[in-house]
Amino acid sequence: MITMAGKQYLSKERFDELSDELAELKSTKRMKIAERLKTAKEYGDLSENSEYAEAREEQASVETRIAELEDLLKNMEIVTKTKGSDTVRVGSTIVVKKSDKEMTYTIVGSYEADPLAGKISDESPLGRAFMGKKVGDRVNVDAPVGKVTYEILGIE
Repeated sequence: MITMAGKQYLSKERFDELSDELAELKSTKRMKIAERLKTAKEYGDLSENSEYAEAREEQASVETRIAELEDLLKNMEIVTKTKGSDTVRVGSTIVVKKSDKEMTYTIVGSYEADPLAGKISDESPLGRAFMGKKVGDRVNVDAPVGKVTYEILGIE
């Protein structure tokens, strides 16, 4: 079983997606693999049976994913968008300024991070730097190009 350290944060939408995936894997996918294994066994000698070997590999992959999802969903906390919070936390959408450019980020759990979509993990260097900060705070982040300074303009 895969064990994750500490709490994981998920939006309600992502929680529902992962719950649906888990249900699909446990029912439909497991059943299809069982049928494939049964059919492959009928071909005879299992040591030289590529269909059987492929079905076993898929079964192992599915069972690993099931364990991962069960562990994640058991150790997660649903995060809702924060309204009226004066400090940055998981679920906050923030507007920041770097040099003369404004950017909007949503702080999410690591399982939902998608930097290209403006969703940054609370565990990333940038996300960690913003956590607990307030509007007007300046945040310095070590980046490959050196220190980068952000100013928090708004928290939603």
